[in-house]
Amino acid sequence: MPHPQPSLPAPAHPEVDSMLSRKFGREVANYFSGSPLNRLGFLRSEHSFLSQALNHPTTSFLLCNELQPLVQSKEAKRIQWLKFHDIKDIVGDDPFAKDEETVLKEFDSEKTSAQLVFLGVEENAKGGLEYQGKNLYKGAPFFAVDVTPKGEGKVKDACTALIKKLEEQGTGFGKGRIMELEAGDAAIYAEARQMLDWNARNPFCAQCGQPTLSVNGGFKRACPPQDVATPASGARKPCATRKGVSNLSFPRTDPTVIMAIVNHAGTHLLLGRSKRFPPAWYSTLAGFAEPAESIEEAVRREVYEEAGVLVGRVVIHSTQPWPYPANLMIGAIGQSVPDGETIDLGNDPELEDARWCPFDEVREALKIGVSGLGDPAPPEYRGGLRLPPETAIANQLMTSVVNGFVGVEAKM
Repeated sequence: MPHPQPSLPAPAHPEVDSMLSRKFGREVANYFSGSPLNRLGFLRSEHSFLSQALNHPTTSFLLCNELQPLVQSKEAKRIQWLKFHDIKDIVGDDPFAKDEETVLKEFDSEKTSAQLVFLGVEENAKGGLEYQGKNLYKGAPFFAVDVTPKGEGKVKDACTALIKKLEEQGTGFGKGRIMELEAGDAAIYAEARQMLDWNARNPFCAQCGQPTLSVNGGFKRACPPQDVATPASGARKPCATRKGVSNLSFPRTDPTVIMAIVNHAGTHLLLGRSKRFPPAWYSTLAGFAEPAESIEEAVRREVYEEAGVLVGRVVIHSTQPWPYPANLMIGAIGQSVPDGETIDLGNDPELEDARWCPFDEVREALKIGVSGLGDPAPPEYRGGLRLPPETAIANQLMTSVVNGFVGVEAKM
């Protein structure tokens, strides 16, 4: 049976009258966006805040094993949140007890610890932490913890024991691409997964190759100037990342364009399929933006490379965080030029097929032919076009075009 699709997040402040909404329509919030947390990124460098947040009674911890979240059941509808006492054996009494300068001086590359990431606070929670910085900040804190058993020693043993205990209690870690979580949980998981993945992928400095240290609540990898595990003074070679702001020290997000391309007459939508798609399953075209390229240029290049179609006007529709592993899907709507609509798949082997689909065919498929990539077709499906689910930005782009852009030639 197909998995029931979770609801999408609501856009920010939908109740507020807006000139922009009246002119351009209601904002679209895609799955994995709409986090209920205030990230309070400016407090990540304040170890006293993180220390207080770690062991507050309202604090919740999201555990990930091999980047898969701890969920309440196999259906993966809700995250199973834990408390500090559940993970204390893994992270220690207080990994935020010392400031960044001190932990850098005391860095020991032979010591292992579980990766911990501060995700933000839920400001509306009752009884949340109250922290007095430049202002008074209130909320229930949220952290992510990587409990993947790694290496040797106490941390690995503690992770293994906790995973076994949780499984005996009936909870478990999700499988595959998690697309069934409720909207708020999905947004929190997207942040957690991407940050834990980035930390795990960057144990060494990209500039000098030496071991790095997680700081700033998990949002920065620092290259310490010394290592007590090394002989003699422990001083390490100079590294450019220690001077000023270095992009090598902070997490990355790869911009990816995904686009619904309308023909010049405003009657058909360009859709494509790869070899890994199930029969009759099509989607919008997509690809990575390249350096020194605008989003509009990336849309035109990718469509030309994959399908041979020439695109004129391009407008941005909405965006979607995509934590598999670290993409920002930038959704666009474009329109082909009159003499550039002939499909040619000869330039790029990525697509198995591409075709212009009439709006009516797409509308019908959006009603009865929607399912996840690995799911069977819905019971009402009787053949014909199949499309991605509502949790995919591709679905939102197609829906917007066929339901709101009739007569698109005059508007774009």
